[in-house]
Amino acid sequence: MEVIKKIIKKVLTREVILYVVFGILTTLVNLGSFYVMNTLWGWNENISNVIAILLAVLVAYITNKDLVFHSKAETAKERLKEFFKFMVGRAFTMVIEFLGGLLLFQTAIPIMISKCVVTIIVIILNFFISKFFAFANHKKDE
Repeated sequence: MEVIKKIIKKVLTREVILYVVFGILTTLVNLGSFYVMNTLWGWNENISNVIAILLAVLVAYITNKDLVFHSKAETAKERLKEFFKFMVGRAFTMVIEFLGGLLLFQTAIPIMISKCVVTIIVIILNFFISKFFAFANHKKDE
């Protein structure tokens, strides 16, 4: 039991909790905009998916930069590099999300369930990419 408590304490950090909170917001933007475009407006599921992903990425960057990972980038060059790394990471997971959608939308699994499954995988990948790649607080040369 003590081991489980240690694991939970290590995993449930303030950073992870904030990431989950803002991840839920980002996911709602993703799923909500997808639903509106695909179901209410009748747009193609793949076009709706790409636009929903792009909207979610913008929300994720804004919230993650300052509220979750507390960016230490100070100069314009550092901010641009950080933004580029964030976008590269998100581009990678966007491809995974898009391909996952292409595969799952063709199955008997309902479209919204397929979208949710792929989204969960992407959320987990995005946390690690943001923490250890995009917003990694590297020490400056001393």
